[in-house]
Amino acid sequence: MAPPHRPTKRDKAWENYEEVAVYVLQLIGKHFGLAEIEGKQRASGRKSGTDWEIDAKGIRESNRAIVLVECRRYKRRLNQEALAAVAYRIDDIGTDGGITVSPFPLQQGAAKVAAASRIEHVQLRPDSTREQWIAQIGEFVHVGLAAATSATVSLEIEVRDRHGNMIERRRS
Repeated sequence: MAPPHRPTKRDKAWENYEEVAVYVLQLIGKHFGLAEIEGKQRASGRKSGTDWEIDAKGIRESNRAIVLVECRRYKRRLNQEALAAVAYRIDDIGTDGGITVSPFPLQQGAAKVAAASRIEHVQLRPDSTREQWIAQIGEFVHVGLAAATSATVSLEIEVRDRHGNMIERRRS
């Protein structure tokens, strides 16, 4: 018999990433029309008859349909094979689309598979915590910061078009 698995730093890093991703999606789920997000669980495949471990599931506000959530804290961009695997899970489980979460944007082929399979992508920094995170969904950037100290904050926001030309600047 093999010795029991001892958790490593790497194990903890991806587990923490999944937990933070669920937390962030609970905060910004309205962007996807989600009423709630539930953490890791098992789901049954309707076609394959197999059980799948899913990282999380969202529940749509409009019709209570389920949305599959898969987190991948890889050190590279997700490719089309990775998205095809998520697309198969969506089809097998019978969910109303999916959300992938990873530190990098999707590769070009993966973006095509995502678009064809009702999969949205969230780019979440790999070092994100509940207290400090940055998530990008397409052109939208969401930032979460929590501080235990008081501070004066000055904020400057620049809105630029896809060519880098500044459209608007705001300061507070």
